[in-house]
Amino acid sequence: MTTPFPFTAVVGQDDLRLALLLNAVSPAVGGVLVRGEKGTAKSTAVRALSALLPAVAVVPGCRFSCDPAAPDPSCPDGPHEAGNGTERAARMVELPVGASEDRLVGSLDIERALAEGVKAFEPGLLADAHRGILYVDEVNLLHDHLVDLLLDAAAMGASYVEREGVSVRHAAKFLLVGTMNPEEGELRPQLLDRFGLTVEVAASREPDQRVEVVRRRLAYDDDPTAFAAKWAEEEAAVRQRIVAARELLPQVRLGDAALRQIAATCAAFEVDGMRADIVMARTATALAAWAGRTDVLAEDVRQAALLALPHRRRRAPFDAPGLDEDKLDETLEEYSGDDGDDEPDPDGPGGGGQPAPDSGPQGDGGEAARPEAGEGGQPQASGAGEQSAVRATEPFRTKVLSVPGIGEGAAGRRSRARTEHGRTTGARRPQGTLTKLHLAATVQAAAPHQRARGRSGPGLVVRRDDLRQAVQVGRESNLVLFVVDASGSMAARQRMSAVKGAVLSLLLDAYQRRDKVGLVTFRGSAADVALPPTSSVDAAAARLESLPTGGRTPLAAGLLKAHEVLRVERLRDPARRPLVVVVTDGRATGGPEPVLLASRAAGLFAAEGVASVVVDCESGPVRLGLAGRLAADLGGTAVTLDELRADAIAGLVKGIQGRRAA
Repeated sequence: MTTPFPFTAVVGQDDLRLALLLNAVSPAVGGVLVRGEKGTAKSTAVRALSALLPAVAVVPGCRFSCDPAAPDPSCPDGPHEAGNGTERAARMVELPVGASEDRLVGSLDIERALAEGVKAFEPGLLADAHRGILYVDEVNLLHDHLVDLLLDAAAMGASYVEREGVSVRHAAKFLLVGTMNPEEGELRPQLLDRFGLTVEVAASREPDQRVEVVRRRLAYDDDPTAFAAKWAEEEAAVRQRIVAARELLPQVRLGDAALRQIAATCAAFEVDGMRADIVMARTATALAAWAGRTDVLAEDVRQAALLALPHRRRRAPFDAPGLDEDKLDETLEEYSGDDGDDEPDPDGPGGGGQPAPDSGPQGDGGEAARPEAGEGGQPQASGAGEQSAVRATEPFRTKVLSVPGIGEGAAGRRSRARTEHGRTTGARRPQGTLTKLHLAATVQAAAPHQRARGRSGPGLVVRRDDLRQAVQVGRESNLVLFVVDASGSMAARQRMSAVKGAVLSLLLDAYQRRDKVGLVTFRGSAADVALPPTSSVDAAAARLESLPTGGRTPLAAGLLKAHEVLRVERLRDPARRPLVVVVTDGRATGGPEPVLLASRAAGLFAAEGVASVVVDCESGPVRLGLAGRLAADLGGTAVTLDELRADAIAGLVKGIQGRRAA
C-alpha cells in the first residue's frame, strides 16, 4: 500500500487544511470544494486527510459499514443486532470523472429481481465511502446527473437505487471533497451552493516557501516511509486534536449574538436561501471546538464567513467568487452587541449601504462615446487602422441554436441525442452493463420461451438474453466554435459593442447548456485561435472583452483556422458534435480573389455536414446580403443580430402564425 504524503507536511495552504479539518471535526458542515490552478497540492492534501481520521467500528461482514452501536435498520445486509464490532481505518474513496451511475450508487440484478423477486444489490462507491471520505477530482468535469446524485446523497445521508419498481436504500454519510481547476470550466451556481465550504488555492510566490515545497517533495519521493516517520508525531497530535474536538462539539454554545452576526452577514452579502446561514453556524461551532472552546466568538463567525460565503456570492456565470472583507468587518462590528442600543449613523460606515456614485460622466452611451484611455489618460492605439477593445452591451436571452439529427455525445442541454436520461423511444439488446430496463420489451422477448424453459409457477422465467435496454432520447452538449470577424469593417464602436454583446449572450447560453466553447478571430492578414476548445466559458468571455478590431477581412483564413480546430478536436472527442457560429458582415478583403477563397473554405464545412450559423452583423439602410451567401456556402442558416434575440424570434413566429391564420 502506498504511503500517503503526511497532512502536516503540506507547506502553506492554511485555508485548505483548516477547511478539511473542520469537516473532519463536523461532517455536517457539508464538505469542501477546492478551487485552484494545477500543481497546488489540492489532491495531496485531500488524500493525506484520510490518514488523520479516527478508526471506525463496523459490523463484521456488512458491506455498508454499519455502526455496531446503532446499525441501519434498512441496511440491505441487515438486520443487524447491536453489539460489538470490529475496527478498521476510515476510507477515502475516489470517484473517477468517467464513472457510470451504477458505479456510483450501485446496481440491481434485474434478472433475479424479475424471476425470483430477490433484491440482489451490488454496492457502489457511495456505500464504500460511508463514514469516510468521498473525493472527486475535477468535479467540474463530472456529468451533471452524477453530481446531482452525489450531492443529494450527501444532503440526505442515504442513497436510493430505483430500477423498474425495485428499490434499495442504504446509509451514505461521508465527507465530500471536490477539487477543480476553474480554467477548465465552472460548476453551476446551484451545485456550488451544495458544497459547505470553498477554498481558493494558489502556488506561493515566496521563493523560500517554494524551495521548502520542492525539498519536502523530493524527500518524500526518495523514501516515502522514512519521510512519513519523520512527521508521525505531528500527525498523531492532529489526530488526537480531531478526536478531542469531536467530543467537545456537542458542548459548544452558539449564542444569540453570534447567530445575529451570522444572519446579518448573510443578509448583507445578499446570499440566496438559508443554506449559507446554516453552514456558517455549523462551521463557527466546529471552529470553536477545534480551538478547544465551548463558546462561539466573533472571530469564529468571521472565519466561517470567509469559508462559507465566497462561492455563494456568484450572482452571474461570469462573476468571480469572492468576499469584500472590509464590508464583512463592518457588518460584524455593527452587530457585535457592544453598542446595540445606538442607532447606526446613516452617513457613516454601514449607513445606507450604498457607495458614493462615481464622479465621472453618466448616461446611456457614455462609455462607448469616450475613447479607451491608456497611460496618462491618452487613447490607446495598437497600430495603423486598429482600434482598442470596446465593452460589450448587456447580454440577452438568445434563440436556441442546435445541431440537427441525433447525436451520442456527453449529456447536456442543447441538441437531441441518445442518452442515459430522457424520453424512452425504443429498446435494444444491452451493450455491456444493463443500465435502464425496458420492461415491456423484456417480457415480450421472454414470453415465447416459457414452456420450453419448464415454467410451472407464477414467476416469469427470464434469461439474460431476454433483457432489453431502453433507448432514450435526451439532450447532449456540443462544441460551439465562435468565428468572430474583428476587421475594420466591424470597427464602428457601437456596432462592435453590439456584436460582443451578442457573442457574450451566446456564451452565456453555452454555459447554461453545458457546452464546450472555442474562439477563433480574424483580422488584418491572418486568423488566430484566441481560445482553444474548453469548458471554461469564463475564459472565452475574458478573451472576447479584450478583443481589438481593425484591418482587412481575411474571411477565408478565419474559416480555414476554424476547420483546423475542428479537425484536431474531432480526434480528441469524436462523440461531441460541433456547431460553428460565424459572426461577420460577410465581407472578404485582402489577397487575391478573397471572396472566392472564402466560398471554397466555407464549402469544406458543407461537405462534412458541420452545423453552422452565420450571425449577420451588416447594418445600415443598404445591405449587400453577403452574410446570407456565406451561410449558403456553409450549408447553414443566417440570422441578424436582432433575430438572435429570443423575444424577437417569438414575435416573428407569432407574426407568421397570425398571417397564416388570416
